[in-house]
Amino acid sequence: MKYLLHVFGCQMNEADAEVLAGHLEKLGYAKALSEEEADVILLITCCVREHAESRVYGKIGELYHLKQLKPTLILGVCGCMTQQDDVAEKMRTRYPYLDLIFGTHNLPEFPRLLEQARASGELVFEVLPEAEGVVEDLPRLRNDGLKSWVTIMYGCNNYCTYCIVPYVRGRERSRQPHAIVNEITDLVKRGYREITLLGQNVNSYGKDLDIDVDFASLLEQIDQIEGLERIRYMTSHPRDFTERLVDAIASSESVCEQFHLPVQSGSNNMLKAMNRGYTREHYLSLVRKIREVLPNASISTDFIVGFPGETEQDFEDTLSLVKEVRYDSAYTFSYSARTGTPAAGLEDQLSEGEKSERLGRLIEAVTATTFERNLPLQHQVLEVLVEGPSKKDPSKLTGRTRTNKLVHFVGEKELVGKLVDVKITKVQTWSLIGEQAGLPH
Repeated sequence: MKYLLHVFGCQMNEADAEVLAGHLEKLGYAKALSEEEADVILLITCCVREHAESRVYGKIGELYHLKQLKPTLILGVCGCMTQQDDVAEKMRTRYPYLDLIFGTHNLPEFPRLLEQARASGELVFEVLPEAEGVVEDLPRLRNDGLKSWVTIMYGCNNYCTYCIVPYVRGRERSRQPHAIVNEITDLVKRGYREITLLGQNVNSYGKDLDIDVDFASLLEQIDQIEGLERIRYMTSHPRDFTERLVDAIASSESVCEQFHLPVQSGSNNMLKAMNRGYTREHYLSLVRKIREVLPNASISTDFIVGFPGETEQDFEDTLSLVKEVRYDSAYTFSYSARTGTPAAGLEDQLSEGEKSERLGRLIEAVTATTFERNLPLQHQVLEVLVEGPSKKDPSKLTGRTRTNKLVHFVGEKELVGKLVDVKITKVQTWSLIGEQAGLPH
């Protein structure tokens, strides 16, 4: 018996896919190389933006003909889309050939749901409205022996007016620090060199626990794990970002000097309308602290363009923030209304044309600052964790610096998985070109 997973959306969904694959492998399934040879196909869905939802519906439609040819095939849909009552019901009625529909909180029960679907031959529909705490020791299949995700918390309490995540992922639930440390220690023993800590808002880690621990102290504990080379984390929320966290990162050996600090807008009017919980001035004070303590650190962000009511002046405030902060990179999106969020019912929704025009101007501004931030790296020697052959030029190796800069250089395949000093010979906007400058370590 074989399985295939289609993953849409963020790293949290990738982490969920690892758990589902772990369950399936434990049940004796093997990974299929194609849809045609699969006995189970699962879609792990995303509902953050309309485009992601459209892709999911398109894929479900594509699989209809395969289900007709292979009636024993189990087709399942899970993830954030199914956690919405109206969407889950829409799937039930529109796609009667689905065998399994379950939510984000049902992962621990997946083996039972799968067996029920296979035994009954009928749709199994189970979506828990809330998670029943944190379930540890779920099986997990990790494919990469170099880098790995480790979830430290689930859910979100922030309720930004544009965001569906708190409604589909639930309230914040932190894992116990000893469980996190034990998991990472085991991964390091298995040869993993870089760990990315996952959470919808890692900066609020520990607030729901009955022990005195926060994200800064968790990083300090993880930093003590022998053999761990690099720690990254995502995602941060400026509302809960503290100066103590900056100091903890600066004093650590393995936490990378990379700060992803999503701002969403440079306008105080928009930040208030989005319910972000901070001002432009507060955000800039955090940036100044980072630059003061770690002047060579990289800072990246997220922007939403065209939020309801955004004026030209609001947008100009965003452009001026880009120039003031001088980001190393940014993820830029047009606002996408999500049913069930407060922002979806606001007046003054901008046209697609307005949003597209502003998005183009924002991308142009970010591209300029990204290149400017890379220029001082010319001729510098940077430590690179080698990940494998470059996708664009297989004759070169590719890897990332501690500040998450992508580097391509000529080297032997034996360097994959090692830390290599690389001298930068050419600076580009989205990547750097270099040459090996020392022995691997």
